[in-house]
Amino acid sequence: MKTADDCERTIIDVVEEFDYSTQNESYNKDFRKWRKNKNNPYTFNFSVNKKESIFIDGKGFVSDSPAESERETISRIFFIIGTAMLLWVTIDNIIGKMIIYFLDIIGVNIHTTFFSTSCYGGSIEIVTVLIVIPLIKICTPSLYIHKRLAMPRKVEFMSTMNHPSELISSIALSLAVCTVTNIPDAYSSSAKEIYSYFKSINTDISVWGQEEYVIYTIFDVIIVSIVSEAFFRGAMFSALRQFGDAFAIFVTSVTASLLTQDFREMPTVFLISVIASVGMLKSGSIFTAFAVSTVYKMYQLSIVILEMNPSENMFLIRNLIMTGVFFVSSFTALFLHIYGKRRNKHHTLAEYHSDVSTKDRLILAFKSFPFGVVAIVCLIAGIIKIAY
Repeated sequence: MKTADDCERTIIDVVEEFDYSTQNESYNKDFRKWRKNKNNPYTFNFSVNKKESIFIDGKGFVSDSPAESERETISRIFFIIGTAMLLWVTIDNIIGKMIIYFLDIIGVNIHTTFFSTSCYGGSIEIVTVLIVIPLIKICTPSLYIHKRLAMPRKVEFMSTMNHPSELISSIALSLAVCTVTNIPDAYSSSAKEIYSYFKSINTDISVWGQEEYVIYTIFDVIIVSIVSEAFFRGAMFSALRQFGDAFAIFVTSVTASLLTQDFREMPTVFLISVIASVGMLKSGSIFTAFAVSTVYKMYQLSIVILEMNPSENMFLIRNLIMTGVFFVSSFTALFLHIYGKRRNKHHTLAEYHSDVSTKDRLILAFKSFPFGVVAIVCLIAGIIKIAY
């Protein structure tokens, strides 16, 4: 006679088989509810009794396959992600330029060229453009992906800080990574260009005495960090979690690095994105991702300021500061990691096992249209930036 356990093993339910141990019960409840919505084509909610089959004319009795259902769901999700990326790239490289050209034509003091990432003109005009266009670039695909995936707010944005120590650990680790990856080029070229521009406007006034630069800095360091993380660590990340945390971390980090369209920034952005993702999952709150991204931007700004110092000891001071930051942040991250293990708070990421291998899942993702095409476009844009 077959036991109840034997019968249960014949049932496949991918929603219930997911590892929900890494987050709080409130989040898990909403995540399950979202995934069980049969009317949402972007949820992987396959369930079937392996002993049951359906008769189809010309094919006979066939059984539904969780692997086939998974592939279909992945393709649909990456169509949405690819379209969101396309919106980002189009606004960044075409619509943004068109806005500047239009303003130039109607007499506004701002100018640019198609292959340049810089714009020229009045300080107020430049700051206005540097604030408005990035907001449009990030918010437009964010709203698109939010609407299409129809994800509850509590799932889209993890909001419960379960483990504050993971927040501190993530910040420390991001500082250590910033130091190592920024040794060859301690700042982004765009950050240096903007700082140099405002410094050259009036050599008698510090850039911090110019309201336009202060406003831009606050916007770039804080606002851009928050809205960017809401895009990468919001609905996109949560939808990809269906296929395991490692998959979601890797894909969102690759996406973030590609959208920089700059080979000099891609490695650092990838690693910072990984830290932001892991930190968010371990702490339980997207605030950790916000903090990591903000600290990354603040670190870059600090190095730019040091680099622009005309002092003869500038390089010595910069290197000493970078070395000090590296050792302090590394020690802090290591200490909190060991402390977390001893306190039984070292939380693993949700694992995922299926008939579709991780390699096949990634190949399917990058072959999906338009995700793969936009990825190639971003790489080409990176090459153009190096050439020009």
